[in-house]
Amino acid sequence: MMSAQVEFVLVGSDDRPIRGEARIVPGGAPAIVLSHGFKGFARWGFFPWLAEQFVAAGFTAITFDYTGSGVGADRENFTEPDAFATDTFGKELHDLNVVFRAAEARGWITGARGLFGFSRGGGVAVLRAARDARLGALVTWSSISTVERWSPAQIDAWRRAGYVEVVNSRTGQMLRVTTAVLDEIESKGGDELNIPGAASRVAVPWLIVHGESDETVPVDEGRRLHGASRGGAELMLVPGATHTYGATHGMRSATAELQAATDRTIEFFRAKLR
Repeated sequence: MMSAQVEFVLVGSDDRPIRGEARIVPGGAPAIVLSHGFKGFARWGFFPWLAEQFVAAGFTAITFDYTGSGVGADRENFTEPDAFATDTFGKELHDLNVVFRAAEARGWITGARGLFGFSRGGGVAVLRAARDARLGALVTWSSISTVERWSPAQIDAWRRAGYVEVVNSRTGQMLRVTTAVLDEIESKGGDELNIPGAASRVAVPWLIVHGESDETVPVDEGRRLHGASRGGAELMLVPGATHTYGATHGMRSATAELQAATDRTIEFFRAKLR
């Protein structure tokens, strides 16, 4: 499929840059915006490959780095640790809204639109889909089902230290996360950030994909989202699939699990984005 790739920089949360690229299929093709997960970025692992699969299937694909991803201008390395440390769900929702608005203003989205979300980015996508009447279809992979992901003991230690450290398994870097996300969840979690509640209000066609061997976000979270949708979503469980469907950074080919999830996702978007 013929396409043109346009790189962009937008102003997102805290006036930080949202860096991304739009792979544009001409002729008013349906567009899909991709939302990456925690410690992820637009050029990680399967994301570039998946975007190209969407383009080959006739969709415009828009990928971007959240302002709190921590990834810098080279689009590869974690050179903005302060942004990562203070990222929140609300900031990601704001960034996603900025990307949709810019894509419309620049003519990358002219008609049918879809949203794809992975892991934490899947939870953000659900929150967005519940309030976006113009969205045509939603697909989430390995999505979280709640923003409340820590035990009381972990939260207590986090607050006493003022931060928690997480390891970037790709680079070996130790990254800090401040209590900003905890503060947000305590103030908004019961309403604005209620993912199961949002799932019950998603009115667009929704495909939930989850690996049965997900070691990061247990498969029961996929089942929980499906239950919260009250039968409105379709659930695809992928036998043997891990959190990333076997994909690693710099992948050159897809695993059987990744290919199965991708094939069903493209089939779903084709059927729903007309």
